[in-house]
Amino acid sequence: MGLSQHIHNTELEPLEVDGVDNHLAVKNYCLFTMIDEQISIAIYEKYMTISLGYIAKYHFDYPLCFLDEESFDRLYNKCLEARTDKDLDGIEAKSEEYEDEEEISLTEFLKTSADILESEESAPIIKFVNSLFYQGVKKKASDIHIEMHEKEGLVRYRVDGVLITHAKLAINIMNLIISRIKVISNLDISEKRIPQDGRTQIKIAGNTLDIRVSILPTYYGERVVMRILMQSSQIPSLDELGFKKDIIDDLNELIKNSYGIILVTGPTGSGKSTTLHSLMHKIVSPEKNIITVEDPVEYKSNDISQIQVNNKVGLTFASGLKSILRQDPDIVMIGEIRDSETAKIATQAALTGHLVLSTLHTNNATASISRMLDMGVENFLLSSSLLGVLAQRLVRILCEDCKQEDNLNIEIKKSLKIKTTTTVYKHSSCKKCNYSGYIGRKAVGELFIIDDDVKIMMKTESNDYALRTMAVKKGLLVLSDRLRELVENGQTSFDEVVRIGV
Repeated sequence: MGLSQHIHNTELEPLEVDGVDNHLAVKNYCLFTMIDEQISIAIYEKYMTISLGYIAKYHFDYPLCFLDEESFDRLYNKCLEARTDKDLDGIEAKSEEYEDEEEISLTEFLKTSADILESEESAPIIKFVNSLFYQGVKKKASDIHIEMHEKEGLVRYRVDGVLITHAKLAINIMNLIISRIKVISNLDISEKRIPQDGRTQIKIAGNTLDIRVSILPTYYGERVVMRILMQSSQIPSLDELGFKKDIIDDLNELIKNSYGIILVTGPTGSGKSTTLHSLMHKIVSPEKNIITVEDPVEYKSNDISQIQVNNKVGLTFASGLKSILRQDPDIVMIGEIRDSETAKIATQAALTGHLVLSTLHTNNATASISRMLDMGVENFLLSSSLLGVLAQRLVRILCEDCKQEDNLNIEIKKSLKIKTTTTVYKHSSCKKCNYSGYIGRKAVGELFIIDDDVKIMMKTESNDYALRTMAVKKGLLVLSDRLRELVENGQTSFDEVVRIGV
């Protein structure tokens, strides 16, 4: 064995060495990597006895290096991921092996506490379900869809807001996969006639993820949708979400208010909840009591008291909100204002010294005024309590490696108010973007601030068009303006603007 050295705060890549059982090496915490252009064995002090025992058996002639805990963990997780990728190659082709797996014992199914990348002795179906989670996280999917059709089943991932097909499998295998998902989500595996909802936790490469599971019976069999939820530590900041600096600055000013309502609007899947949690994490402090009522609780946080809506026992947004107000809160977050009662209580809470954050389903910021009035909130109360409304969308960003120039019709450019000489781009496909043409998403928004002029107008005029016209005159950059900027800068395509449908 060569000389040993100690290395700290480094980023290393795993290496497969000919003649070495890399699977066994990783199991014994011996990680092969390149250091100073030389094949080396990286180990960590905590596992030194196991590692040196393994090395002694094989008489390796490679230098030894000791890593600090963080550097070793990073390399170890990369080794696990590389091994899992290799194991999963062609897994769909082996589907016939799963036909007799219905007799797998429950004790085997319930082994969920270990990191799924480290599971070795699992039955094939367990490995396959683990691989679905692993690939979903790797592809940065928000949801995993498992669908049953007449002759086959389908697994799809929602990546950047769009569904992509991952695998097509035989019906009998799909039934086994659904049974496995039910067991780890504490659902009834024998019940196939009614919808079921559950939750589970998985651990991948040292990170624990919450998975929300929804099962629905359809004509050809059960359909499963699993939402991969982020931990509070993973919630992006307003900057990371992609909002322009002017919107971020205005939002930071709004959340300094000690009372009032701030609304975030947009269709389902436009990132409203993420924006609300991002705002809350800016104002979290030991001096403030923050309570939320959500359906469901999507981001678990240690700094915030969160209430899960449960309609079966009468815990609705309205009843939960009434109870919250008796808990002496400073800031209240309501997952969504859905009905008249919730809207009225939220307005009263804002007027009695609470900062209220919530979401609404409207297409633009100014439409939320008439929506609240339609739900029975008095005009003068709304004008006194509302601070601002943010309408937002999530836009896919073109892959810089493969995007192509788009020969858009001049009339289309004029309709978008783009100069006819401006070069615009369209998506293509390459390996880097997983052949989708897009990498990641960016939030765009319009922020309608309720200033004195707007308040005066609201007391006499609640017409959407009149309010919007006034806001634009005062400098409001609407969603279409923000999208046009992205097209002009070559960051997104005309097709994506059409898909968003602003």
